[in-house]
Amino acid sequence: MTTTIMRTTVRVTVPIVLVVSISLFLQGHNLPGGGFIGGVLTTAAFVLIYVAYNLDYLESGVLGREVESGTSIFEHRTVIAYRRTLLLGLVVVLGSGVAGILVGDPFLTQTYVHVDGVPIYHEVELASALVFDLGVFLIVVGSLLTIISVVSAE
Repeated sequence: MTTTIMRTTVRVTVPIVLVVSISLFLQGHNLPGGGFIGGVLTTAAFVLIYVAYNLDYLESGVLGREVESGTSIFEHRTVIAYRRTLLLGLVVVLGSGVAGILVGDPFLTQTYVHVDGVPIYHEVELASALVFDLGVFLIVVGSLLTIISVVSAE
């Protein structure tokens, strides 16, 4: 049971935390940040939602689906989605490492390219490290949310 103040605070802070998380994720290959801290902040936003509402809120309140009753926490659709996120992150990380081998470079070789003519920014640097950071982000979010969901259900 939470208060209206807590729920209102969560509605205001979660979008801010998610924007900071995305910002840190995107700047990670040039500045401090990256997939790990972006994933931890994203998980923190989900934890705030869980504290203010409950584990089933995302299923029923956000996605509009009926919550499955009588199933164990390991069979809960949300927990299954978190585990799939973790596995997708592992595939992305391994894929970004193997990509270097496919072009004749060592495992996890990173490169970048400058793209000109992008509206507003004019020139953008695209780094292959961003793909690796995406994998790390997915692993961190998937694993932490799985752990938090299972432990909170106990």
